[in-house]
Amino acid sequence: ILTILGNSAVLATALRRSSLLKSPELLTVNLAVADIGMAISMYPLAIASAWNHAWLGGDASCVYYALMGFLFGVCSMMTLCAMAVIRFLVTNSSKSNSNKITKNTVCIVITVIWLYSLLWAILPLIGWGYYGPEPFGISCTIAWSKFHNSSNGFSFILSMFLLCTVLPALTIVACYLGIAWKVHRAYQEIQSIDRIPNAAKLEKKLTLMAVLISVGFLSSWTPYAAASFWSIFNSSDSLQPIVTLLPCLFAKSSTAYNPFIYYIFSKTFRHEIKQLQCCCGWQVHFFSTDNSAENPGSMMWNG
Repeated sequence: ILTILGNSAVLATALRRSSLLKSPELLTVNLAVADIGMAISMYPLAIASAWNHAWLGGDASCVYYALMGFLFGVCSMMTLCAMAVIRFLVTNSSKSNSNKITKNTVCIVITVIWLYSLLWAILPLIGWGYYGPEPFGISCTIAWSKFHNSSNGFSFILSMFLLCTVLPALTIVACYLGIAWKVHRAYQEIQSIDRIPNAAKLEKKLTLMAVLISVGFLSSWTPYAAASFWSIFNSSDSLQPIVTLLPCLFAKSSTAYNPFIYYIFSKTFRHEIKQLQCCCGWQVHFFSTDNSAENPGSMMWNG
């Protein structure tokens, strides 16, 4: 419920001010699409299976569930990686060069992200890698236990781990360390000034918000990754069902965090949420008389 409501609010605010969206904000929209897609396509089936105390639908629904999870999971990871790279390029470039990151460029990046994610998701369907049930029996994912049972499973999991997890995670860390160093040096250069420029404050806030989004995603999935890699080298029976279930639930909770981060760090997003409440019938007025008509730039919430 939190995932659907929160990310629907993100999409609704983006739709209302689509003409004012900056190109990097399209990645924020794409991340919301991936999160809400995971919630709609997967969570109802998992909840029903939990109430049933066993997986519903047989092998076909298991493959569907695992494919959707892999597709949206890789898409979210690669979107966060693209956000980090673009923020790094914008932070370390002059204003004229940063303007070269156009909406068309970001749209191409988003298209590549979805094609890349779809490619990895369908590979197990065509014979490289496997999908299978989780050890606790009410969820499905990549068959981690196939790592040591076949060369096929070994090569797939190793390649997926390197290209969809390690490389994007290292890229995210490297980019934000570079941004932090750039911001630190900028603050050192202006520390003699009595008042820090608003642009520097905004850059620091945007960087912190982007870092929290990435940290929230990586932190949510780390326990699940640890449990999965344990099952690679050991029998899944060596872990209690609760030990494998809780990391899985914690990982899926990552789809609900981002709207709260936007709400905390963006005054304009909070303003948009209040206006969405007006749209739902609590008030008659859709816009107040002193808002974006006078200052359209004030409506921007920089994701």
